[in-house]
Amino acid sequence: DPQHPNPDLATTYNNIGAVYLYKGQYDNALVYYKKAREIWEKVLDPQHPYLATTYSNIGLAYHHKGQYDNALEYYKKAREIEEKVLDPLHPSLAATYNNLGAVYDDKGEYDVALEYYKKAREIFEKVLDPLHPSLATTYNNIGSVHCSMGQYDDALEYHNKALEIREKVLDPLHPDLATTYSNIGLVYGNKGECNNALEYYNKGK
Repeated sequence: DPQHPNPDLATTYNNIGAVYLYKGQYDNALVYYKKAREIWEKVLDPQHPYLATTYSNIGLAYHHKGQYDNALEYYKKAREIEEKVLDPLHPSLAATYNNLGAVYDDKGEYDVALEYYKKAREIFEKVLDPLHPSLATTYNNIGSVHCSMGQYDDALEYHNKALEIREKVLDPLHPDLATTYSNIGLVYGNKGECNNALEYYNKGK
C-alpha cells in the first residue's frame, strides 16, 4: 500500500540491492536501493541514520558506474545527516569521508580527496585498533593521492604505514599486501629509484 509504506520491505529492498551490488549489477542495485529510499523518506525522520546508509548505498552504486557527480550528491546527503546525528568520531562518518575522498580521487581532484581521506584518518586513528584494516586502507588511499600529486616522500610515508599494519595482520599471500608492495614500487619508480622499485614489485608478485 503506497499510503502505508512497510519499513520491513525497505530493509528487504536494501538487502536485494546489496546482492546486485556485490554481483556488479549496478543498475539493478540502484533500482532496489531507490525503492528503499522512497520508503525510508516517507516513514523516517529526515535525519535518521538508516536514510544516511541508503544514500551511501546509492552513492556507492553510482560510483561503481563511474557517475561521479551522482555519487557525490548521495554521499553528501549521507554526510549531512551523519554530521548532525552521529558522534564526531563515529566510524560511519569516517567511512563516508573515505567514500567522498575516493570519488574526488577518481575525478582527479586530489586536494579535495586528500582533505576527506585525512578526515577519515583522524577518526580512525582515535577509535580503531592501531592494526585495524580500515586504518591501513586509509593510509593506502592517502599515499596513492600523494603519489598522483607527485609528492613521493609523503606517498612513501603513508604506504609504509599501511605496510606495517598489513604485514602484521595479513597472510603473506593476501592481495592487499601485494597491492601495497606494488604501490611502494610505483612510488620508487616515479622517484627514479629503479632498484628499490624492482625490490617491491618483486615482493608484490
